[in-house]
Amino acid sequence: MTAVPNPAAIAPASAGSRGLLADHLLAAWLASEGGMLAVKDTASGRYLHVDAAMARFIGRAAAEVIGCTDAEWFDGATVTALRAAEQTALSQPAPLWSEHRFEWQGRVREFSVLRVVDGQNLGSLWLDRADQRQREQQLRMALDQLEQLQRANAELRRELADQALRDPASGLYTRAHFEDQLRRETDLSTREHREFALVLIELDPPGDAVQALGDPARAHVLEALGRLLRSGTRAMDASCRYDDNRFAVLLSGVGLATAHARMEGLRRRCATQIVLLDGRELGFTVAMGVASFPHTAQSLAGLMASCEAALAEARRRGGNHVTLASIPLGKP
Repeated sequence: MTAVPNPAAIAPASAGSRGLLADHLLAAWLASEGGMLAVKDTASGRYLHVDAAMARFIGRAAAEVIGCTDAEWFDGATVTALRAAEQTALSQPAPLWSEHRFEWQGRVREFSVLRVVDGQNLGSLWLDRADQRQREQQLRMALDQLEQLQRANAELRRELADQALRDPASGLYTRAHFEDQLRRETDLSTREHREFALVLIELDPPGDAVQALGDPARAHVLEALGRLLRSGTRAMDASCRYDDNRFAVLLSGVGLATAHARMEGLRRRCATQIVLLDGRELGFTVAMGVASFPHTAQSLAGLMASCEAALAEARRRGGNHVTLASIPLGKP
């Protein structure tokens, strides 16, 4: 059976050995943290003691540093800053931390300095923060890059979601998405007693150049019409490729007369739009039918029917024409 030592029989460590152990622990901690130690005379500011790390930092042997002042190593601005911090520490009842940043031997150095006053002695413990500042900067850069990546991913997701709702040929919304917007606009206008306009647009029969160049020419025409519709509508409006040869436009909060004026302007731009392919100009025109809610119809189905009828009338007139839907008798 192992004998348990009697605590009373254990000889206490001497004061000298305890001090030596404390010195070793302090030296080990300073080495691990990149720290330095110095003691000055409070009256003269001359060094009374420096450890090996502080002597290496100053660039002199420890014996050469003893008895010197900061003015013999540092520039005037640094000396003033150090002296001001020491004077503050002398006036404080507790140890004082301060931050110092200055250029030394061609490098910008940063230190956190703990100062303690004991009678006529001012002890200072210097901790080099260069590595910490570098790690903090690297962390900030990494976080910034991560945030930028997250923003880019979010934007990409929005773009992909938006692309899924758009016709690739014209860049306009698909019919399904447009019909959802149209239903919402109808509900909103019914609740708030306001008007909106619906326009159906159909490409007129292609000209000789488009027929001769085939599908590539048709693709250029669809792209040009989509661009005109996007630039000619507001953010609250919506336009879509309704089917193979037709397009639809929802003009939010717009009456029949205003919608007609705007679509007449669009018709003229289509007729004068310059579209080139293989050196040949591709002209195109459109026929349009314009209806409004609730003046030409008070239901979504009725609105579509009246808009279709107006478009048919525009085609009957030979195309390149904007026709208004008729307002039923008894309607304002």
